[in-house]
Amino acid sequence: MGSLKTDQDLKVSNEAILFVNGVRRVLPDGLAHLTLLEYLRDIGLTGTKLGCGEGGCGACTVMVSHYDRKLRKCSHYAINACLAPLYSVEGMHVITVEGLGSCKRGLHPIQESLARAHGSQCGFCTPGFVMSMYALLRSSQTPPSEEQIEECLAGNLCRCTGYRPILDAFRVFAKTSDILYTGVSSLSLQEGGKSVCPSTGKPCSCNLNNANDKCVVGDNRYQPTSYNEIDGTEYTEKELIFPPELLLRMPTTLNLTGFGGLMWYRPLTLQHVLDLKAKYPDAKLIVGNTEVGIEMRLKRMQYRVLISAMHVPELNFMDAKDDGLEIGAAVRLSDLLNFFRKVVTERAAHETSSCKAFIEQLKWFAGTQIRNAASVGGNICTASPISDLNPLWMAARGRFRIIDAKGNIRTVLAENFFLGYRKVDLASDEILLSIFLPWNRCFEYVKEFKQSHRRDDDIAIVNAGIRVHLQEHRENWVVSDASIFYGGVAPYSLPATKTKEFLIGKIWGQDLLQNAFKVLQKDILLKEDAPGGMVEFRKSLTLSFFFKFFLWVSHQMDGIKERIPLSHLSAVHSDHRPPVTGSQDYEIMKHGTSVGSPEVHLSARLQVTGEAEYADDTPMPPNGLHAALVLSRKPHARIHTIDDSGAVSSPGFVGLFLAKDVPGDNKIGPVVADEDLYAVECVTCVGQVIGVVVADTHENAKTAARKVHVEYEELPAVLSIQDAVKARSFHHNTEKWLSKGDVDHCFQSGQCDRIIEGEVQIGGQEHFYLEPHSSLVWTMDGGNEVHMISSTQAPQKHQKYVSHVLGLPMSKVVCKTKRIGGGFGGKETRSAFIAAAASVPSYLLNRPVKITLDRDVDMMITGQRHSFLGKYKVGFTNEGRVLALDLEIYNNGGNSLDLSLAVLERAMFHSDNVYEIPNMRIVGRVCFTNLPSNTAFRGFGGPQGMLITENWIHRVAMELNMSPEKIREINFQGEGSILHYGQNLQYCTLAPLWNELKLSCDFAKAREEVDQFNGHNRWRKRGIALVPTKFGISFTTKLMNQAGALVHVYTDGTVLVTHGGVEMGQGLHTKVAQVAASAFNIPLSSVFISETSTDKVPNSSPTAASASSDMYGAAVLDACEQIMARMEPIASQHNFNSFAELAMACYAERIDLSAHGFYITPDIGFDWKTGKGKPFRYFTYGAAYAEVEIDTLTGDFHTRVANIILDLGYSLNPAIDVGQIEGAFMQGLGWAALEELKWGDGAHEWVPPGCLYTCGPGAYKIPSLNDVPLKFNVSLLKGHPNVKAIHSSKAAGEPPFFLASAVFFAIKDAIRAARVEMGLNDWFPLDNPATPERIRMACLDEISSSFVNSDFHPKLSV
Repeated sequence: MGSLKTDQDLKVSNEAILFVNGVRRVLPDGLAHLTLLEYLRDIGLTGTKLGCGEGGCGACTVMVSHYDRKLRKCSHYAINACLAPLYSVEGMHVITVEGLGSCKRGLHPIQESLARAHGSQCGFCTPGFVMSMYALLRSSQTPPSEEQIEECLAGNLCRCTGYRPILDAFRVFAKTSDILYTGVSSLSLQEGGKSVCPSTGKPCSCNLNNANDKCVVGDNRYQPTSYNEIDGTEYTEKELIFPPELLLRMPTTLNLTGFGGLMWYRPLTLQHVLDLKAKYPDAKLIVGNTEVGIEMRLKRMQYRVLISAMHVPELNFMDAKDDGLEIGAAVRLSDLLNFFRKVVTERAAHETSSCKAFIEQLKWFAGTQIRNAASVGGNICTASPISDLNPLWMAARGRFRIIDAKGNIRTVLAENFFLGYRKVDLASDEILLSIFLPWNRCFEYVKEFKQSHRRDDDIAIVNAGIRVHLQEHRENWVVSDASIFYGGVAPYSLPATKTKEFLIGKIWGQDLLQNAFKVLQKDILLKEDAPGGMVEFRKSLTLSFFFKFFLWVSHQMDGIKERIPLSHLSAVHSDHRPPVTGSQDYEIMKHGTSVGSPEVHLSARLQVTGEAEYADDTPMPPNGLHAALVLSRKPHARIHTIDDSGAVSSPGFVGLFLAKDVPGDNKIGPVVADEDLYAVECVTCVGQVIGVVVADTHENAKTAARKVHVEYEELPAVLSIQDAVKARSFHHNTEKWLSKGDVDHCFQSGQCDRIIEGEVQIGGQEHFYLEPHSSLVWTMDGGNEVHMISSTQAPQKHQKYVSHVLGLPMSKVVCKTKRIGGGFGGKETRSAFIAAAASVPSYLLNRPVKITLDRDVDMMITGQRHSFLGKYKVGFTNEGRVLALDLEIYNNGGNSLDLSLAVLERAMFHSDNVYEIPNMRIVGRVCFTNLPSNTAFRGFGGPQGMLITENWIHRVAMELNMSPEKIREINFQGEGSILHYGQNLQYCTLAPLWNELKLSCDFAKAREEVDQFNGHNRWRKRGIALVPTKFGISFTTKLMNQAGALVHVYTDGTVLVTHGGVEMGQGLHTKVAQVAASAFNIPLSSVFISETSTDKVPNSSPTAASASSDMYGAAVLDACEQIMARMEPIASQHNFNSFAELAMACYAERIDLSAHGFYITPDIGFDWKTGKGKPFRYFTYGAAYAEVEIDTLTGDFHTRVANIILDLGYSLNPAIDVGQIEGAFMQGLGWAALEELKWGDGAHEWVPPGCLYTCGPGAYKIPSLNDVPLKFNVSLLKGHPNVKAIHSSKAAGEPPFFLASAVFFAIKDAIRAARVEMGLNDWFPLDNPATPERIRMACLDEISSSFVNSDFHPKLSV
């Protein structure tokens, strides 16, 4: 164990130790390959989650504390446990979510606040948020500001909540006055020598100068604690202290090993580092492992020797000297940022122009957890072509000091250090020692630039560092020196050398700007097929950044002759983002003890403490195996041979299972059995399952699976809807028609004053549930039964698939689901084939098998929201009334049918949105492509159908020069409207809802203010939009509209409910429990729902279509009413003091206190032969107003305001419903404006054919906390009960999703304002997602017109 190094001058460690949640743990040798996350989960601390494995989601956040001997204090900071090598935290104290509080011993205030504020839905991301906030409070000497809180959460993603309730929960810790907590002002506390506790943000009397840096705990740590929102004195502090042993323990060198011959060294001196580098020239120096970790895990790079430079003093210093700053190469980026912030306050303003540029760039550099781990030297030496910092080091005249193994030091200019793609000027025996950054001179200006897909925690598309030094010469300002460096336009950070040479000696003014543009265009050249695509956008950014720099410098200068027009200053104003504010407006209509009450999610307390269990948290049984899939690497090919020899000799390998090994039927599918469980002769997409490998560990299984060699004969592939339409490649029997009136006659008769035709392309969307697919399968009774625990929305489908492929009756297969970490439709059908694939080895070997997909594999193989192509022809009058719509729609089904036909059908049903169109004809087809099968996703085709409609509504408005809102109102449906599929609208609340929204946002005034802003700002534009929605509630397949439930009443008066629905964060169990509590007139705490299981409630439909609360609530109510009816005779004979007494009396009378409830949705049905019927039980109506602001030079945007109103009848739980609305809106905002899937297709030829480029949070960007509207208001329509569902409520899961298109159309409104300024008044297409590329290239101006014309259309995978 530990180091065996014998150097006398270095203290040698006998054992490597680590404290976890106050418990001392000895780390044995041989674990260098493990991450901290793997270790924590192996020792049973499963609160820390694996979400992505690349530091991009924050689910694995933990707090690390170590004692800084130089500063003589403890440092506390958050890191990503999925990237941190286990041995990198040796000698430190790691605190996980389990170390804060638990349901048994009491919650920490952070946990309590988050639970009460409804800040946890599926709960998978929750521990990460808790730990990020906890680390901030532990590291803050005073309560943090709201801005600091938002900044510390930038590295945490949530897919459920929409972030607003999380911010609200944590905002209480930013209070600047303590009087709210204690009734004592902070002033009087200071007089008493007290201070604010860094852990809780509350006043306390702990001594902050104490070496422990924390309040002492004592032995009563595990006593329950109480917490009250107002009176913080009730929370008895029980923080974990920094272990005294670690205070006394001197750091030691480490020499440890890992799997596959990996060697881990931790030197304590620079000389030891140099000796190791001389001995192992190919060794990798690491600090945070944020790059090397990803290279080793995701890019499969093999490094044999890792040297941790974290504890080397000569590499960990920061020094402000007379001529500049010197920074050690191992300094962490968060320390660098704090150092720059300190320096800026201490030095003359002109000296720190470079420092200010670094501060701004670092603010948007990754998330807090990455900045807390990554080092400045690591970032430099990685030499990424899109490094945010390297262009700045180069522009700011930085110098790098390099030392070799013999101690020789040389200095190289930063601009000469980068030699090529990830190549730097370092010999194999050299390391980067330090970085020198000179102070700036008077009239020397340095500025940073960056544009990415998402503002927070995102890699750059293009970035830049630009510097200019001006000197006065004969009343003119002349450029005496300059440097311009770009990232994202070449294999390394590229100097604009010709432009620099041109600038020097020129007078600073408009002539210089115009001529510099011409030189710059020739200086920065990008080929059409450049990796990363977006060539025109990237070219335009290079000019936009220089233009912004010119304006910024001119604005900074006082004696400049040519003043900048005020309207141009909008290009240089830095964004100061105010804290998010929100309101939730609803009425509480209580029914009985619980229904209608805004109760907290029943699992919230378990989720905030990390105690809630998910599929992958299930302990592995003895003898258990791990599975990994063998996947196709070709989009369409014939399989020639499968060679498993490499896998068989791989460590830990147990078996490879192929189609020939399937005991039952290899053909599977949710509707049509058109998929192979394991590919037989051909593969029809990249990522198709060919076989499954099982091994003793997850890593060994993956390694062995990669060693299975498959020989292919490639065949032609269809990779887009356009390809499919050309090739007539459609799934069988998927052509559908709907019609109303006579479309042809209307077009030909002259009734239409105008007719328009066009196309709408709609991009797909990844579900990005935080919990990847996971199943644990085991046999019982010698293989006679098969049981599984799965992360799925449809346990019954798992039961069905597994019984089918194993040849067992369904009665012998049981699937259980406790909860899932988000689903959104992605775990409705596509989870079943994964469980089925793992069930084969489990059944044949008679051993438990667990399969958990890595994030990249999950994204690549499990399907997404369907991309769509819509071709429309619309006839309308000059007054704006729409008379006819002829629509063809295609969706991209992928390589199997899955649910694509039902998705297409719902898109066709929703193709009117809320508009009365007398004549309609819709033809739909499902395209067969060689991509993984697409599947259900929140909205299930409805949003795509409605977005096509709103696109042509916008076009009608532009044709008539009217506002889109006016066109919408003219064409609204109303009570009694007959829809194009024959259903009659009843209880239509569209008009009152729309009017209330217009009133709340004062639309006319908002329009006036936006126009005024746009008139005064040339380079920033605002836009607004109002968008309505109508969403049909029911499964469109009639047989699925049924639900069962089982209710048991126990003699102590408590109730156990089991039903067929799955809890995935949407609060289904909470609402159903409320229904049961009200039915029995008992408190909610007396009702418990444990899990969903196919052996309790059979034949359940998937938890989908927003209908689960309606159906399972009604089924539970039916069961409760049966029991109440049996109890009634006993209840009427006596006055019982409690329900428990009544239950006991009934038991004594031998009355059955268990009942099975059942519900079928009445009065629905649709006949596709006639195209008429009533597919939906009722409709949920909603509308949203959005205001956005865009930067026309870069395409950056933010949502200033979002007001949402929904008609949810009398809500079963308004707090949960508001959470659903906010979460759906933010997910919809991702679909509308952020999340772009890039496939290897004709639009992205730099990606291998059929491969998904955006297969992880590094490349695929879901909304982060920074994307939340600055004002986020949600209200529920009052006074409109829904007579068609349980307790007058309405479904809330899917309807709000489409309302985020208000942001999309507000962006379009802002772009239009920019185009009008250029004299462009015509209609222009804008595909979703409206990414910065699409926004920028649509805002045609003097810069972008150098590269594109007015009808340029950026590429999109559809």
